[in-house]
Amino acid sequence: MKHIGFLSFGHYQAVPGSLVRTAQDALLQTVELAVAAEELGVDSASVRVHHFAPQLASPFPLLAAMAARTSRIELGTGVIDMRYENPLYMAEEAAITDLISNGRLQLGLSRGSPETALRGAEAFGNVPAPGQSDADDARARTAAFRAAIAGAGVAAANPQLTGHSGLLAIQPQSPGLSDRIWWGSGSRATAQWTGEQGMNLMSSTLLTEDTGVDFGDLQAEQIAIFRAAWAAAGHAGTPRVAVSRSILPLVTDEDRRYFGLRAQADNRDQVGHLDGGLARFGKSYIGEPDVLVEQLAQDAAVQAADTVHITVPNQLGVDYNARLLDSVIRFVAPGLGWR
Repeated sequence: MKHIGFLSFGHYQAVPGSLVRTAQDALLQTVELAVAAEELGVDSASVRVHHFAPQLASPFPLLAAMAARTSRIELGTGVIDMRYENPLYMAEEAAITDLISNGRLQLGLSRGSPETALRGAEAFGNVPAPGQSDADDARARTAAFRAAIAGAGVAAANPQLTGHSGLLAIQPQSPGLSDRIWWGSGSRATAQWTGEQGMNLMSSTLLTEDTGVDFGDLQAEQIAIFRAAWAAAGHAGTPRVAVSRSILPLVTDEDRRYFGLRAQADNRDQVGHLDGGLARFGKSYIGEPDVLVEQLAQDAAVQAADTVHITVPNQLGVDYNARLLDSVIRFVAPGLGWR
């Protein structure tokens, strides 16, 4: 059975047609959509993290609020840009949120993506060490974060207060959180590195390389490389793999009014330039449910992954997105053997 979740970018803007006009709207509606999704039988609720943009930013207060209103659904990020993070403070926040959720946190991390700010992480006081790239810095911060949530000692104890001079771990600790860390990969090289590191793999609708093959085939190749690297590194257990897709079943007149024309325009991959190189953007899946079943069955990466994150048009509000998720669960998932 396929794990089905939703991913919200949390856009908000006071423009005609938007039901998410303020940051408060975006936050409260994300909590309400998580509640509705859990009632529908959706397996996870994830949020995208962006800085310096009218979208969801620092995620842990939001994830904690979602945890307090739900009891079963997994809660996560897709993804946190580690260039911005203080890894030890983040380790405390993550452990607290995971404890509130009773172990339901699934944290997606990454080096980050193109953003509105120039050197935004440096504005937060985070500057790569001499000779390090942004990617190097993000990976170093990730290593420190992972060590901290695994209970490594990170600060010398004060003997006058503790009676010893060993190293202290961050508190609190949340057992099992270390096994629920994902890395957002956009290339075959990064997929291999993720497997070697023993993190789960999260891949989105943007790949930072292009070989001329269909998006799903390229992503499936990355998934195979990841799993081989995980096995070669000798990590225990079976890693999880998530892909993101825009899946919009046309079931009602409202669906057709919003997305009917896009079904003709967004039905193929796009290739463009990003950060000095070619990138491949995945197509949207828009159409009648039986058509979507046929198309998704041909998506090699969707078939290879155990988890599919459905990106939702959050500015259309909670009610519409709950109906969209319900349509996927009722009319698309059964035909693919996902339910």
